Amino acid sequence: MTTIVPSGIVTVTTDFGHKGPFAAVMKGVILSRFRGAEIIDLAHDIPAHWPAEAGFWIHHAYTYFPDGTVHIAIVDPGVGTEREIILVEYDKHIFIAPDNGLLDSIINLSDSPQVNRLDLNKLASIGITNPSATFHGRDIFAPVAAELAAGRIVPSAVGSRTTQWTPGLLSEPDHGEQSISGVVVTVDAFGNLITNIGGDMLERFALVRVRVAGHELELKTTYGRALPGEYLALINSFNVVEIARAEGSAADGLGTERGAPVQVFEYDG
Repeated sequence: MTTIVPSGIVTVTTDFGHKGPFAAVMKGVILSRFRGAEIIDLAHDIPAHWPAEAGFWIHHAYTYFPDGTVHIAIVDPGVGTEREIILVEYDKHIFIAPDNGLLDSIINLSDSPQVNRLDLNKLASIGITNPSATFHGRDIFAPVAAELAAGRIVPSAVGSRTTQWTPGLLSEPDHGEQSISGVVVTVDAFGNLITNIGGDMLERFALVRVRVAGHELELKTTYGRALPGEYLALINSFNVVEIARAEGSAADGLGTERGAPVQVFEYDG
């Protein structure tokens, strides 16, 4: 197993939004334990109780951070219940999240996943006692991330190795002979529909069309290749299929949102 050298960077992904002090308090706890930490807000506008989107963004964003980065992800409708917390080591990064399927796509990248289940009985060794039932982000995730980012502990110091975890809520795209079926994972601030269909999955097709909400769309290289108001599909900067509307919102225009089916198929002209 590769030893991870901490970078001192912590990314934070939540469904907290920006109303209230919740994300800031987490960052305060990290800095109180590790003043040298560099904390990056990855996203706080994940839809409430939708772990799949948090997992999607972490999967597609983590490679842009230095090796040794610690990634916290909290979309946690089960906080305070019997749900558990897992720590995943992959590609010289550490990921911490509730065991609710959020990290399934990261875990599935590895043939031999390095997953530890957080052991609450080990938390006292790093000064964590009596965490609240409703704010584990402040009382568990933040202090554990600080200790990891500072290099004072490794995941096994607060966890036990496991080979079982909760699967993700989204199925992988279905590959047919002449088509690929996936779903819209998220809608961005421009109303673009971002899917779980990877751009590399289309390489076997000569010509491609994308079907969504009763429309068949051409695959273009960028937004400016379509006329204002026209719908289009493209491979976006995170290398996944995206449905857009030039100078408008595809989500509003198509009446489509997260979970909507999308099909990419070979077009014979």
